[in-house]
Amino acid sequence: MRLPTPAGPPDGQVGPGGQSGARNRDNGGVTRIAIIGGGPAGYEAATVAAALGAEVTLIESDGAGGACVLYDCVPSKTLIATSERVTAFRDAPKLGVCSSSVSDVEVKLDVVNARVRRLAESQSADIRDRLVRDGVTVLAGRGRFAETQQGRKYAVEVTDAEDTLLQTVDADVVLLSTGGTPRVLAGSEPDGERILSWRDVYDLTELPEHLIVIGSGVTGAEFASAYSEMGVPVTLISSREKVLPGEDPEAADVIEKVFTEHGGTLMKQARAESVKRVAGDGPVGDGPVGGDSVEVRLVDGRTVSGSHVLMCVGSVPNTTGLGLEHVGLATNAQGFIEVDRVSRTGVSGIYAAGDCTGVLLLASVAAMQGRIAMWHCLGEAVQPLRLKTVAANVFTHPEIATVGIGHAAVTSGTVPARTVMLPLARNARAKMQGLTDGFVKLYCRPATGVVMGGSVVAPQASELILQITTAVQLGLTVQELAATFAVYPSLSGSITEAARQLTRHDDLD
Repeated sequence: MRLPTPAGPPDGQVGPGGQSGARNRDNGGVTRIAIIGGGPAGYEAATVAAALGAEVTLIESDGAGGACVLYDCVPSKTLIATSERVTAFRDAPKLGVCSSSVSDVEVKLDVVNARVRRLAESQSADIRDRLVRDGVTVLAGRGRFAETQQGRKYAVEVTDAEDTLLQTVDADVVLLSTGGTPRVLAGSEPDGERILSWRDVYDLTELPEHLIVIGSGVTGAEFASAYSEMGVPVTLISSREKVLPGEDPEAADVIEKVFTEHGGTLMKQARAESVKRVAGDGPVGDGPVGGDSVEVRLVDGRTVSGSHVLMCVGSVPNTTGLGLEHVGLATNAQGFIEVDRVSRTGVSGIYAAGDCTGVLLLASVAAMQGRIAMWHCLGEAVQPLRLKTVAANVFTHPEIATVGIGHAAVTSGTVPARTVMLPLARNARAKMQGLTDGFVKLYCRPATGVVMGGSVVAPQASELILQITTAVQLGLTVQELAATFAVYPSLSGSITEAARQLTRHDDLD
């Protein structure tokens, strides 16, 4: 994505590069910062700015933490944590732990979802308390630039859900961190009952009898895996040849294998055309569904029936209605606000962070973008965002964690690298735990042995990837990683073993 070249600072203003890039201030030398959006980008930025002495106002309509905490990331991972417990019960007999009730584990979805909502609300409350302790002013409402902008400051209006003006906030610097919203297919809009977005699933009181998931990206794969592990018959519709098209194909193979072995159905190279509800009692999958059902029509004419359908077809940035035209800021063709590596937009004093920028839609990246924006605008030394050091995780069963260069760059020859892959089944701790699916993969530079990236496919891969991430971040060599003591037995031991193998062989591919 082409990044903008921000306009130069007005007269009397110091420029970027370790100095303040904010407008001139008429507030006793204190920088006034308005943050629109209270998700990870917004609340992390607010805490940084407050710690540096700025006067910070955070505007959020849903609650502290934003949609990430209340509707998206935190709830989905809580639901997935429940599915992990079901998996543990199911696999217990492999380790000699048997009970007459093991095969009859019951998931009470109303209890599960009540816990999901409580946890999300508790996390939101914790974030709000932290912001208030840090001296941040938190306003409930929606933020937008006022039509009239005067002088050396920005005017940000705060409105309620009915668009009634509540108050106006004056700011020297504005951070836009408005996130995104689930994408909707025209004619297949979620109704919250049978046709669901990923924000609707927490209103269900019973497990679906047959769930159809449309979309095999990260969100679709995670929900398909979670519900499958909880015993729900799941059909995953993928428009690609593989699920998780953006991941290492060998990792995707593992996810497909586990998903289908546990009863899931994959429909590849199948694109959904429309979704509709069907009244009456009709056959769905291997059994009847009382009341309503849903029917998904594919572009090739085939149909798939189920009790519920979950739409996971991506998200769109929340960048409309912000009054961007009043400050001379435009979005790109996809609706994103373009930023550079220190989160600046093309307008001086306006920054953006998180999903509304389209830069790696991860909560960790959003939070770092927000921090970087505040460090930069307040004159702190700052290292620009380095996407090659970002660790990412797919919370399927098993999990997929990656960092640094990827499989495609190595196999295409774009990035020369030596690589080794160790199957998890060879790891002593994995054997003890009855784990057979997954692997550890490590990449290094051919000449120097500097660690360039890697991936882990395993339970709790999100915890294991930190070792490789640290090596990539610090530019460690495989020799240095191999010399690090790993607990024996441990899953992390496969990472140091992979490093040892890369130190012994110069011709691995």
